[in-house]
This record gives sequence, structure tokens and C-alpha cells, in this order.
Amino acid sequence: MSKISSPVPPASRKAWILLLLTCLFWSGNVVASRMAVGELSPMALVTIRWGLVSIVMLAVAWRSFLRDLPVMLAHWLPITLMGMCGFTAYQALYFGAAHATTGVNLAILQGVAPVFVFAGARIFYKTPIGLVRGFGLLLTLIGIAVVATRGDVLSLSSIDLNGGDAAMLLASSLYAAYTVALRQRPPVSSLAFFTALSIVATITSLPLLAWEIMSGAVQWPTPKGLVVLAYVVIFPSLLAQVFFIRGVEMIGPGRASLFYNLVPVVGAIMAVTLLGEPFAFYHAVGLLLAIGGILLAEIWGRRHA
Repeated sequence: MSKISSPVPPASRKAWILLLLTCLFWSGNVVASRMAVGELSPMALVTIRWGLVSIVMLAVAWRSFLRDLPVMLAHWLPITLMGMCGFTAYQALYFGAAHATTGVNLAILQGVAPVFVFAGARIFYKTPIGLVRGFGLLLTLIGIAVVATRGDVLSLSSIDLNGGDAAMLLASSLYAAYTVALRQRPPVSSLAFFTALSIVATITSLPLLAWEIMSGAVQWPTPKGLVVLAYVVIFPSLLAQVFFIRGVEMIGPGRASLFYNLVPVVGAIMAVTLLGEPFAFYHAVGLLLAIGGILLAEIWGRRHA
């Protein structure tokens, strides 16, 4: 009897596990960001977060960091830009958006990132998209439009986005740029590379923290804020970022970014169940479109690429 082969290669299965865990941790970040409101100001959270991550990474990966330091110094500009876009600016906008929009919207609007990733991969690396994957991306765009317009897609021409929604869309585009750039990261170990990005994020966040302090908007962590900070450092920052970098190495930025669409699904569920936020019909439509986009683009799209 012939052995039935799995439709999913072993390498892809391993990458899927890493990326699914990544999305789970990032989904929890939706709840954490909303819980941080009133407990810890955005830039205090960003700076302390990446400062602690840098300390942990230097303690864990100092050997590989020192070994790869000459190579990373030779590529200091792209590393700096990646750290600024993917970590500092993204997180500043993300946590700022949490003060102006709901957790459900915060989660679902992150689904725009894969669209930008595929567009960037197509423009810069000539990555083929294909008809099925293209349709999956279209579903994602429609889902984002449904959420952004609160179910009234026909009002797109005159839409006035909530400030938090607009900040989240901008944050997603910056993280997409970071994801596309990962393909050209220097030939160094993942741990050394992530350590360098964390240090860059810490340093580049300091001017924003200084502005927050001078404007009188800074709030240092309360006891509840410390709990939020601990979660953010360990799961969305340390584990998720390392898992994501490895997942991109294994299956490429375009396919890896599709799993980002799970963040809207799980994040919205967490926002509703843990934060007690309302869940409207248009949220359900957006989530269904996000799931459909993943199935089409990642599973059927890969088979017909």
C-alpha cells in the first residue's frame, strides 16, 4: 500500500507552528495594549520594553552578537532602518492607537500588513502572486474596508478614519516594510540580528520618550502596568519576534505574512472575551474574510502557484 503524502511539507509544518505561536502572542498584545491605557504611557512602554529585551538578549546571545558584530556594523544603515520601522515606529503607533480605538478594530486593522508585504515582495523581488493568492489578498482588502467603514464600504470615498484606526493602518504598513526587508538581512544569526534590532529600537525610542516627558504625557507603570509590561516583553517581543524571523527564513516573507491575518481573528476574540468589547456584524464579516484570505493564499494558492 502506497503511503499517502501530506499536502504540507515538513519544513512548512515547522514554520507554521512557529508562526501560529507568533500570531497567538501578537494577538495577546492587542489585549495588553488596551490594558496599558491609564496604566503606562505609549512611549514609556516602548522604551522600557525594548530596553529590557536588549538586556535579556545581550545576556543570552552575547557570544553570537560579538561574533557577528563586524558584519552588522558593515550593514548598520539597513539594520537601523529596520529597527526604526519594524520596532520603534510600529510599536509607538500601535500603542498610541490603543488609546483612540477599540481592541477589536486594533486587531482587525492589522490584517492590512500582508497586502503591503505581497506588494513589496512583488515590486522589489518579483515574487509571483498568482490568481488564487491574489484573490486571497483581495478578500483581505475587502475585510479591512468593511471594518474601517463600520460595514459601509460604499462610504470609502468620503471615509474619515478614526485617529486610532489610521495610526494602526500606518503601523501595519511600516511592519510590512520591515517584513519585506528581512529577506535581505545581513548573513548573521537570528539571535544576533534580533539583539541588534532591539538595541536600535531602544536608542531610537529615546527622543520620543523625551518628547512624551517634556509634554507632560508620560506615565510610568503602575502595578497593573508592570504586569502588562512583563507580558509584552516576554511574549510579543522576545518569543514572537524570534519565531517570526525564523518563520520568514523558512518559507519567505510573503507566505509568512499571511499568518499575520490570524491576529485579527484571535485578537478580536480576545478583545471581546477578556475586555468585554462589543462585537458587531461587520466585525464578523471582516474576520471571515481574513480567514478566507489565509486559506486561499497559503493553502490553495501554494498548490496552484
